Amino acid sequence: MVDSAPTALGDVAARQLANATKTTAQLSTITPRWLVHFLEWVPVEAGIFRLNRVKDESAIEVDCSSRDERILPKTFVDYEENPREILLSAVNAVVEVHTRVSDLYSVPHPQIAEQLRLTIETIKERQEGELINNGEYGLLANVAPEFRLKTRDGRPTPDDMDELISRVWKQPAFFLAHPKAIAAFGRECTRRGVPPPTVSIYGSPFLTWRGIPLVPSDKVKIENGKSKILLLRTGQERQGVIGLYQPNLPGEQSLGLSVRFMGINNKAISSYLISLYCSAAVLTNDALAVLEDVEVDQYHVYNYA
Repeated sequence: MVDSAPTALGDVAARQLANATKTTAQLSTITPRWLVHFLEWVPVEAGIFRLNRVKDESAIEVDCSSRDERILPKTFVDYEENPREILLSAVNAVVEVHTRVSDLYSVPHPQIAEQLRLTIETIKERQEGELINNGEYGLLANVAPEFRLKTRDGRPTPDDMDELISRVWKQPAFFLAHPKAIAAFGRECTRRGVPPPTVSIYGSPFLTWRGIPLVPSDKVKIENGKSKILLLRTGQERQGVIGLYQPNLPGEQSLGLSVRFMGINNKAISSYLISLYCSAAVLTNDALAVLEDVEVDQYHVYNYA
């Protein structure tokens, strides 16, 4: 008869004295938020950005002088009398943590810091979504009518992308599209035998077209199998698209983001206010164009026989 009694310490019992290596909480909704990285961010005092534009640009007269005594044109540059004012919007949340939880269960990962980190990540995801889709200052809401294009047959072809470039031809910075729209464009390039080159930016690979990177964002919505592709020129000096933020906030953590302790209530729950103030501005109409009705679910069958 074989003795079944253990002769050494078993795994289950041994684990009671071992410290398991624990990760922080993993949040699958976190994305690289490339749009936020690629934009130039301009500080705004008092939460207001006044966008001054020239009125009747064709009325500005100049002359290329010849070797004569002709009378030079008299001119002046008139400004819009009622320029648009863009207000910063806020993305807010109040994080509540019971002091008992934070006191007892903060090793190896501090509970308050983790609660704030995950909420801040969610707020920043919402920020990028608002930069694209907000009805007041979002990119899609601020494309001028003459810079809205439609695909020729639904699929995003190289011809469609070239047409976008012809609209935003002054130093275009990047395309912005849902990852599935970028994949759809890649399929059309492959079908035509012109696969788009890849470039490394911030240590990550991006497909390019005509040297312009295609930047992915899942905040560009897909509705009924169709999406949009934007093309932007960025930067204040280039009269492009810029991001706006409020500087010098109490409890500032990063651009336009603050975290403030609100106190502890009579239930021993501590509260922290997280606020992110941001907006965007399209300085001139020709800084932004969009390709609409982009079908993302069309595939090709290749016959190699």
